[in-house]
Amino acid sequence: MPRNDPRQYDELAGEWWRPGGGFELLHWLAAARAALVPPATAPGAILLDAGCGGGLLAPHLVGKGYRHVGVDLRRSGLKQAAARGVLAVGGDVTALPLATATVDVVAAGEILEHVTDLPGTVAELSRVLKPGGLLVLDTVNDSALSRFITVTAGEWLGVAPVGLHDPALFVDPRRLTGEFARHGVRLEIRGARPTAIGLFRWLALRQAPNGRPLGRIVPTRSTAVLYQGRGRKEEITA
Repeated sequence: MPRNDPRQYDELAGEWWRPGGGFELLHWLAAARAALVPPATAPGAILLDAGCGGGLLAPHLVGKGYRHVGVDLRRSGLKQAAARGVLAVGGDVTALPLATATVDVVAAGEILEHVTDLPGTVAELSRVLKPGGLLVLDTVNDSALSRFITVTAGEWLGVAPVGLHDPALFVDPRRLTGEFARHGVRLEIRGARPTAIGLFRWLALRQAPNGRPLGRIVPTRSTAVLYQGRGRKEEITA
């Protein structure tokens, strides 16, 4: 398959929830992303999980009061997300099957570096978000260091499945903040990285005997490889 082919997620479907498996790092990212989401302030608040995959965000949202809606292209992931309480919907992030201004929180985790139409995706995420609504995201920077770590070294070490990323789609944070600003979303960026000891444990063990994550994602000054974003859509004023 060519790089970044969504069909690869069907072949890797057994990795979504395998402790210490190929998607271990995605569990750490999901926990860090959920930590940016406050409890819902109104009954029936909707959180859109754009590119939800197997629903890794679900356990970290328990008790926060959201109706968790997940949109993804691949049925293999959606089935697993639905089994964990996500309202799973087949769809493309460039044409979301949701009405305008109906979502309280948009979570876009590890999806922006996979889309071939970044402006269209940003427009859709912004469209469905309510005025005053919250956006949280994480993605991979378009830098030489990120290409080396994520693709060259990452695939060789087994941190990233071979062929899952196309470095040509990695996302410059300045470009991303500019795209969201066009749609009234002011995005604040901060760097993120996995804990060194957690990464070492994963590479050494390749399993998590107790089922718990082997590491976590922590903030860092550098956005050169991985970064998080948090922002709100502008309120409509009379």
